[in-house]
Amino acid sequence: MCDRASVPRIAVGGFQHETNTFAMINAELADFLAADAWPGLVHGTEMVTAVTGVNLPANGFLQECGKLGYETVPLLWASATPSAEVTEEAFEHICSWMLDLLRSAGPVDAVYLDLHGAMVCTHLDDGEGELLRRVRALIGEQVPLIASLDFHANVTDRMMEQSTALVCYRTYPHVDMEETGRRAAQLCRQILERGSRPIYKSIAKFSYLIPLAWQSTLTDPMRRLIDASEECEYLDDQVISVSLAAGFALADIPECGPAVIAYAETQEAADEAVAILARLGAEAEFEFAGALYSPDEAVALAMSMPGPVVLADTQDNPGAGGTSDTVGLLHSLIEGQAKNAVLAALYDPLVASAAHEAGEGAEIEVSIGANSGNPKETPVKALFHVKALGNGQFIGTGPFYLGCKMDLGLMALLEHKGVEVVVSSRRQQAADQAILRHLGIKPEQKQILALKSSVHFRADFGPLAAHIMLVESPGMNVANPRALPYKRLRAGLRIGPDEAALESRN
Repeated sequence: MCDRASVPRIAVGGFQHETNTFAMINAELADFLAADAWPGLVHGTEMVTAVTGVNLPANGFLQECGKLGYETVPLLWASATPSAEVTEEAFEHICSWMLDLLRSAGPVDAVYLDLHGAMVCTHLDDGEGELLRRVRALIGEQVPLIASLDFHANVTDRMMEQSTALVCYRTYPHVDMEETGRRAAQLCRQILERGSRPIYKSIAKFSYLIPLAWQSTLTDPMRRLIDASEECEYLDDQVISVSLAAGFALADIPECGPAVIAYAETQEAADEAVAILARLGAEAEFEFAGALYSPDEAVALAMSMPGPVVLADTQDNPGAGGTSDTVGLLHSLIEGQAKNAVLAALYDPLVASAAHEAGEGAEIEVSIGANSGNPKETPVKALFHVKALGNGQFIGTGPFYLGCKMDLGLMALLEHKGVEVVVSSRRQQAADQAILRHLGIKPEQKQILALKSSVHFRADFGPLAAHIMLVESPGMNVANPRALPYKRLRAGLRIGPDEAALESRN
């Protein structure tokens, strides 16, 4: 531990993965090494360069520490696209490297980690809890250990025990990731200034799961719960920090689900804050539901409405473990004779390569999509016109991916019978207009925008959308948790609102 009279010295690192245990493809070490929307595995000063200007917590923490005059020691930052479990090799390699860098950094006043909170590995359920445990064992009990968590974190008892404080995003779409890092830095400052004075913590877990598609903070009931969590901080000077984590229902682990956490000057204040939010959460259970449309129904309705109409292909959202190559909605667009429609972004590197080989303006006959082995899927085989080509390298411009240096590999815009398809060579959630504009598409002029996303698209596409519909087309991001074959959830946890209670209310 450093001398408190000196400038505080803070170690900074990050390791992010959101794990869908029902998905088919594990996250290998190579997936963390490669960049996509976010940087690949980087360390030291390269980490600072990679995250600067990007809507990421690590960037916000570093920038706020600069304002506070703190010295920061960059460790490493790594992330991979959401998928099935992180392999033991990937977790152990990255975790060991981070610990080696922390060990070689020498004494520090605090450690900050930019984490997700829903990482499951092939050899353990709680990736973040285990990482925090190992960091705590290295730095000792007295050094503050602070972490920021994604809004979809499944906060575990071990995460709470091993950390000094946890701070969650407050928005979904996640437009406040950088801001969350700044909040974490300010909380770190408060903890450092307390010296030996303890900070008290409390957690309460909800008794039901919230489907991902209904977790948006843009509307009630989640907006109401987030407002209440902020009010707890503003109205009670004993409360230091309150966070609500909506949970990630696609992780079949015992500690899956929403939770509220609080830090305060007294244990009573922390307990009272989480009790208030837990009560409001219980009251809101029956509001976490919404309409899902079949692909054929959604296309027919979209053609009859003023545009642009966004059709969210939520179950194939690669941001939640989808393969990004299902074509159920694409089949419906073509068979429904949709006009002025575009689907983005379909992962098919072989087709993207074929389009580049043929050249812009060419006609290519290809079988597109459905390459991941989903038995419910068949490719779309047709003659496509190559309308535009791109290298997949551009900067995110929307509120969610702002500043992200995208690298989606070879990209192509193909068209068949009035339906366009954005094809990419890497999986990426269609949550930024730049993904379409990179290929010359003007989203505001489209009748139908079929986007492989659940909620994040709302940040950039929401303002231009005349209507939005969630489509229940095949994919690994199952929208209704009741359709999932859970085996390991804790006893008493409801998979969505209790049906008997719902019937009694109707």
